[in-house]
Amino acid sequence: MENTIYSLLPPLLAILMVILTRRVLLSLGVGIIASAFLLADFSITKTFSFMWDAFKGIFVADGALNTWNVYIIFFLLILGVITAFVNISGGSRAFGEWAMKRVKTRKGAQLLAAVLGIIIFIDDYFNALAVGQVSRPITDRHKISRAKLAYIIDSTSAPICVVSPISSWGAYIIGIIGSILATHSITEYTAFSAFVQMIPMNLYVWAAVLLVIMVAAKGLDFGKMKEHEVRALETGALYDPEKEIPGELKNDLPVSSKGSVGDLVWPIVALVIGTIGMMLWTGYQAVGSFDILPIFENTDVTKSLLYGGLFGLLVALIFFIRQVSLKGIEGKAVGTAVVEGIKSMLPAVYILIFAWTIVTLIDQLQTGTYLAGLVEQSNLPMQALPVILFLVAGIMAFSTGTSWGSFGILLPIAGEIAAATDVSILLPAMAAVLAGSVLGDHCSPISDTTILSSTGAGSNHIDHVLTQLPYALIGAVAASIGYLVLGFTGSTLFGLGVVIVLIVAFAFLFGEKAKPAVSDQ
Repeated sequence: MENTIYSLLPPLLAILMVILTRRVLLSLGVGIIASAFLLADFSITKTFSFMWDAFKGIFVADGALNTWNVYIIFFLLILGVITAFVNISGGSRAFGEWAMKRVKTRKGAQLLAAVLGIIIFIDDYFNALAVGQVSRPITDRHKISRAKLAYIIDSTSAPICVVSPISSWGAYIIGIIGSILATHSITEYTAFSAFVQMIPMNLYVWAAVLLVIMVAAKGLDFGKMKEHEVRALETGALYDPEKEIPGELKNDLPVSSKGSVGDLVWPIVALVIGTIGMMLWTGYQAVGSFDILPIFENTDVTKSLLYGGLFGLLVALIFFIRQVSLKGIEGKAVGTAVVEGIKSMLPAVYILIFAWTIVTLIDQLQTGTYLAGLVEQSNLPMQALPVILFLVAGIMAFSTGTSWGSFGILLPIAGEIAAATDVSILLPAMAAVLAGSVLGDHCSPISDTTILSSTGAGSNHIDHVLTQLPYALIGAVAASIGYLVLGFTGSTLFGLGVVIVLIVAFAFLFGEKAKPAVSDQ
């Protein structure tokens, strides 16, 4: 069943069930069983063996601790505890009151979240969680639905990271590009200059970012998103209380009346400084010199997140103790903060574990390899290659839940096709792979980035997936047309111009119809 059309069945089954049942763990569980069943050639005992091996691999790999996954889990739990400390210390309340005096409209609150998503570009995981922590007190005060916040976070994290050379994504991609150029003896440009030239060719990124800004500025709410926004405006309910909300503190916690803005800001600042500092340090340890690109290429992202999180937690604890000394809260609340903080993140941890398990099994089924093979075997006109690669990468990332996996498989294939036919199409083809992978990642309910965006915003995961999907597809249509123009004209400027015109035209044509019926000022 490996590397055949049947390998598409498990991810499609899981995704279809998620949409139909709205129950994430059940749907992922069915996808896991289906994947293992195919791998085991329909043997029941072997099916359980494959499932156990995939689950075990999340925590132990090659006889050692799988630090990548384990550190992400610990980071999530630490972030939950930091959130509880900040809330009990009165930091979130004080920051919300401070922001309300300065950010006076819903438009301003949404634009602030978008700007934060754009400028925190070091890593998508860190972006999703950190932007959520800072933005939530402001968007909550302005009655912006959590699904809307999750969309803003998700559509400014991976898109910005994928075009930033100074990020964990950029370093990884530049490394792959370097090996492709070396393999095909291409010397016209270096890996870094090739990456920089590809930035304006990454059409979906610019479609997604421009669309999120237009959505924030003009209130383009339609479909499920409009339902969430109208409910938030009319009732003040930012999410459906009947649904599971990862990252949301369940119980009412004591809140200090003496808290200040600093009780929220300084723990977040410590988190940012600690994480970036550790990324620089771990990268420096790996390369032995302070060369910024090799440092980010070799940095240990999850170790940096863990230690940055611990530093942020330490600072949050210090401010918590300060509130105890001011008699704003009782010292015994520390235990409540730890317990409730961890509990708030458990739903996200469960979803991540299930998602990692199914991704492992889908990788063994070689779903991505099968899709990539279809591209290699088809006799495509070179002008259509960028748009075809964009769509195939989108389907691959959607099915597998990983944009990085799609990069690793499809970038070398794009390089091989271009080198064998028309090397001038190399950069647009690779840029299309990057863009399509981000698109598929955005749409996929089994993507870890999508899961963490839901967690950072405090949104139900399926609500986030279903409300974001129409916007992602609008960006995909604009980018597809842009890649056709780029392929047939050979002009990046024309392709990018078409994308910008299409998104702006959409915003103005449908803006009035999409606005909620209730005033959003």
